[in-house]
Amino acid sequence: MKMPTLPPVELKPRPRLPEWLRTRLPTSDSFSRTRSLLDELKLHTVCESAKCPNHWECWSKGTATFMIAGDRCTRACGFCAISTAKPLPLEPDEPRRVAEASRRMRLRHVVITAVARDDLADGGAEHFHQTIHAIRTLNPGIAIEVLTPDFNDRDPDLELVLAANPDIFNHNLETVRRLTPQVRSRATYDRSLNVLRKVKARRGEAIHTKSGLMLGLGETEDEVLTAMADLRAAGCDILTLGQYLQPTLQHLPVLEFVPPAKFDELGDRARQLGFAHVASGPMVRSSYHADDFNPASRRR
Repeated sequence: MKMPTLPPVELKPRPRLPEWLRTRLPTSDSFSRTRSLLDELKLHTVCESAKCPNHWECWSKGTATFMIAGDRCTRACGFCAISTAKPLPLEPDEPRRVAEASRRMRLRHVVITAVARDDLADGGAEHFHQTIHAIRTLNPGIAIEVLTPDFNDRDPDLELVLAANPDIFNHNLETVRRLTPQVRSRATYDRSLNVLRKVKARRGEAIHTKSGLMLGLGETEDEVLTAMADLRAAGCDILTLGQYLQPTLQHLPVLEFVPPAKFDELGDRARQLGFAHVASGPMVRSSYHADDFNPASRRR
């Protein structure tokens, strides 16, 4: 399988971060305990692999977003720091290890994501299914959120994940229609909307659908509003809006640092569109403070 490559990016020094994007490193012992647990159970996290700017805070609070199916992706998105390389075989005991980590961390809400595995016939859907099942068996009552690739919009793969009954199905649109070919590898704007639409049509109120957009890649406000409206039309319940940060000089550059006031404004516009929950701010990421949304309370 020929691996995709990143689009050419002109190497320029990264601009200085504005004050609202600067964070202090925590000094809590909880960070070391989280690091030790992940090392012991040999687990990957998107926090570390994707160079998330919040991972110091999240690990210090004893939370993490588990990344299953390895740390090598078959796609090369222009924004993502995860390595693009030929993947290794799936680890059959990984679902059990993720479940054990969730138990030891006493998580009330767990987020499971994965690299894209276009090398697998089911895109890794069965591995998602087994992981969800293992977590729920060992952690009764836990809320389970999955952040999946698009599975190339294959119905059997989506059904396999849904059959394990996750509480929240998250698939990120990432950016506006015009920028999608430059920002995302293989994925398309309409395919991602279709995945969310199918999930909602198949499970209705039994599941919450979620998606996210990065800002600062050169999109216009009208394009963002259109993308939000498209997500609502696809039945998306939960929206995250955050600032794109360039992980390395080989990735797409930041074209704008969107101020917090603009995120507040866009968050209000999203709520007016009818999203059940919106997280909008410069430091917001797909799974950042994910447990602020309680799926069980929304179904009462």
